[in-house]
Amino acid sequence: MKIRIALLLLCLPLSACARDCAPKVKDGWIRLMPGGMPMQAGFGRIDNHCPMPATIVSASSPAYGSVELHESKLVDGINRMREVPELRIAPDGAALLQPGGLHLMLMQPKATLKPGSRVAIVFKLKDGRELLGEFEARKPAP
Repeated sequence: MKIRIALLLLCLPLSACARDCAPKVKDGWIRLMPGGMPMQAGFGRIDNHCPMPATIVSASSPAYGSVELHESKLVDGINRMREVPELRIAPDGAALLQPGGLHLMLMQPKATLKPGSRVAIVFKLKDGRELLGEFEARKPAP
């Protein structure tokens, strides 16, 4: 019985730490499109250094009417894009948001962004917590 109690007491701080641990958004950037297009794309990296997996179920931003997680894939020689309803990030794993792959679709911008503008994007996790990321607006590469 004493061993069980000792093991239980050892586990409590670890589970509390796991709940307090959260993924981190790094190197976030938004590709500005010419001509004031009603859509932009967001990229970056989301690191999960936690002992538990993290699942992103949605994203939003006060700077856009709608934010969705999308994935581009080459299917039968045609590049196809689809919405991703959930993004699971394994313990000590990362999700790369990059051109031609997983990315954010940022729709209906509420203001014109200039290179260097910073935009807050909030990711909602399956457990109810929120993760804040900062994204910098950039011109498309020539």
